[in-house]
Amino acid sequence: MNIGSTLKEGINILKKNRITNPQLDVEILLSKLIDKDKKYLILNSKEVLSFEKLDTFRTLIERRKKGEPIAYLINKKAFWKNEFFVNKDVLIPRPDTELLIEKILKIYSKKTQLQILDIGTGSGCILLSLLSERNKDYGTGIDISKQSINVSKINAKLLNLSNRTKFFHSSVDNFSLGKYDLIVSNPPYIELLNLKYLEKDVINFEPKLALNGGLDGFSKIKTVISRANCLIKKNGKLILEIGFNQKTKVEEMLKKQGFYVNQTFRDHGNNDRCIISTKI
Repeated sequence: MNIGSTLKEGINILKKNRITNPQLDVEILLSKLIDKDKKYLILNSKEVLSFEKLDTFRTLIERRKKGEPIAYLINKKAFWKNEFFVNKDVLIPRPDTELLIEKILKIYSKKTQLQILDIGTGSGCILLSLLSERNKDYGTGIDISKQSINVSKINAKLLNLSNRTKFFHSSVDNFSLGKYDLIVSNPPYIELLNLKYLEKDVINFEPKLALNGGLDGFSKIKTVISRANCLIKKNGKLILEIGFNQKTKVEEMLKKQGFYVNQTFRDHGNNDRCIISTKI
């Protein structure tokens, strides 16, 4: 079977299963499998694939038709200016989170040296994106999931940032190492009862530990703010990603813990997404 027929077969299967972008998904999967770009697929549609490649491709299509995200199937996701290794142990990096990187880079001069703490680091995409842009900074990432710490270490190595990062398997409650100029966190903030309304690609495959914000969606955020109060230097900044309806309550929490709220900014969908605050 050749490349053209294989693509057609994959597209038809995904269409029947109502996958949103069947052609794009199939092209990504086959490109990854044969280690060629999309242009190669078009120019070499008559090239015959081995039985082994066909078998692997069909396995991937079976997984995709059940809703498994492309990022997990190819074990990578583009974020900011780099590609990150991802698997089912970590949340897939979102474009909206790139806004957090953008804002931080505008706040600080590259001449300053920051000690950065990333609470709930996951794949390490936030911390490592910042360090790749700011070559004087040092970063620490913590996560309650040992598997996600393994993933963040892989990404640090891939981006040649292992010498400026430390990753710890720890809950924020039990972490007390160091004082930081900047603390960033994208904590779980989805209400427990709302998890079932998430897209199937998300709730069936991404780690619930990274999504579940407790009964009211605020339990993890509250803990992060409380611990950040102890871990941050005076005049240090705490920057949080939040749910679209959490701005007012999170601002109140920050003020109670001695933070001044500098700014809330919105994501690409015009929802409140991140809060910048300063320890006073």
